[in-house]
Amino acid sequence: MSLTELAFAKLNLCLDVAERRADGFHEVRSIMQSTDFCDEVTLEPGTGGWTVESDLSYLPTGETNLAARAAVLYRQETGAGPDGGRIRLKKRIPVCGGFGGGSSDAAAVLRIMNRLSPSPLRWDELEALSRPLGSDVPFCVRGGTARAEGRGEVLTPLPDFAGRELLLCRPDFSCSTPLLFKALDRLKLRVRPDTAGLERAAAAGDTVGVARRLFNVFEEVLPKKQRDTVWELRDAMVEAGALGAAMTGSGSGVFGVFPDGETAAAALIALRDKGIRCDRAKTTGRLV
Repeated sequence: MSLTELAFAKLNLCLDVAERRADGFHEVRSIMQSTDFCDEVTLEPGTGGWTVESDLSYLPTGETNLAARAAVLYRQETGAGPDGGRIRLKKRIPVCGGFGGGSSDAAAVLRIMNRLSPSPLRWDELEALSRPLGSDVPFCVRGGTARAEGRGEVLTPLPDFAGRELLLCRPDFSCSTPLLFKALDRLKLRVRPDTAGLERAAAAGDTVGVARRLFNVFEEVLPKKQRDTVWELRDAMVEAGALGAAMTGSGSGVFGVFPDGETAAAALIALRDKGIRCDRAKTTGRLV
């Protein structure tokens, strides 16, 4: 028997970073949003450890893969579900792009393991269990729209901001998250995102209000060449009809919010004609 779950890419509609905490982590504040752009995760239960297969040859194939670590963690913490088997990843979400692909794959494995359990955890319990896997995994467990605080794992659900048209682009470089945090430590930021305003706009279903408040402080500390590339992508999306655009996570992925499907479809063609790698997506609501 095998079970399959979709693993949904996430966006940071806005992302702010405060000072480093006593535990070495930084306090973050973000409005996070799930999308229907997704990987496909299939779990085949077995015994004797986990193997991972994917269509990307450079991803780990054993229990160092975050998806396998999620299965191991669930079994360790609950005593339920298989203690081994095969996990197959059909990847679409760009790796190291800030779209949460690895976190979302891990969250999908947790949902499958929970389905296999005779005593499944509640959603909030599953989110709490996922925290050791990474800051984005709790959000990816059920997605939707949420305010994320702490290291990103402290979540406050917000009204769904679903059905908005997006384009997702991935430049040909990755970003070092630790180096960007260090760069922020050395910089006194003059501009920060209007997180409260974006939250209000999203709750009101105000697409224009959300798009105008898209902002990510990590863009300010990218190396110049990378920053120029990200800002060129943002400008290209706006020129193609986006209401606003920003980088997600610690990059390097860039997304744009569009007023309607017709505009997004035309922009997809225009950007691809320029040689820009991009995909069309929509925002989604919570799984439950």
